[in-house]
Amino acid sequence: MNQTVLVVDDSMLIRHTVCRYLEEQGFAVESATNGAEALEMLKSMEQPALIITDLQMPKFDGHQLIDALKAQPSTARIPIVVLAARQSRKEGVTEKRADYVIFKDIEILDQLRRALEAVVVRAVS
Repeated sequence: MNQTVLVVDDSMLIRHTVCRYLEEQGFAVESATNGAEALEMLKSMEQPALIITDLQMPKFDGHQLIDALKAQPSTARIPIVVLAARQSRKEGVTEKRADYVIFKDIEILDQLRRALEAVVVRAVS
């Protein structure tokens, strides 16, 4: 059975790019456009092996999503990879509770590969 990854980003292009890469690596992928939608999805899906989330999203951002995930014992240990814009790096805005941070504007697929290796998530083929 494939491990599932939940991708949360309001950018359709980023969601598509990340989801396609993960599917090529053998993961089952679900996606949401904001943190509120992601939390709603988590109620009815098998717990994901990894959550990849943007920080800046309308309605319910990545920081709020991480707050909600860490507050629940059932989701507190799910590894989290943050997708951040370059200005986040310049401003020093990072999410300390994330297991890995990817910057969207530079070689996203290479960074994603390294993130998967770093959080030791492997697809089961």
